Amino acid sequence: MSLKYLHTMVRVKDLEKSIAFYELLGLKETKRFDNEGGRFTLVFMAPPGQEECPVELTYNWDGDDALPSDSRHFGHLAYRVPNIYDICQHLMENGVTINRPPRDGHMAFVRSPDNISIELLQEGDNLAPAEPWSSMENTGHW
Repeated sequence: MSLKYLHTMVRVKDLEKSIAFYELLGLKETKRFDNEGGRFTLVFMAPPGQEECPVELTYNWDGDDALPSDSRHFGHLAYRVPNIYDICQHLMENGVTINRPPRDGHMAFVRSPDNISIELLQEGDNLAPAEPWSSMENTGHW
């Protein structure tokens, strides 16, 4: 028996806001399923060329009061990026808080609109330490 990775599912409270956040990371919508009977929408998003590794955004049309306020029970999603400083700058310019800055040129954490922790990892060798990242403090939880 062999296993095949399918997707990671996260519940979202505001579908459009969540889609916009994952698009800032570089993910694209690959599939959408609206279920009238179950009153929910599933949106699959993945990095271009890696459609086999999606995150599934699950949106309940009638709200989801069962969502915990801090989704730490989930852990995190992780993505390798070509330049950690560039993606963090891009996210900051679009209003995303960098919770754990890439002080080491290797790793950063941000949070989605639904409090999902996203780990960003530098592809290849660590980048040389650079400002403003080197001296930037952590913000909130990551």
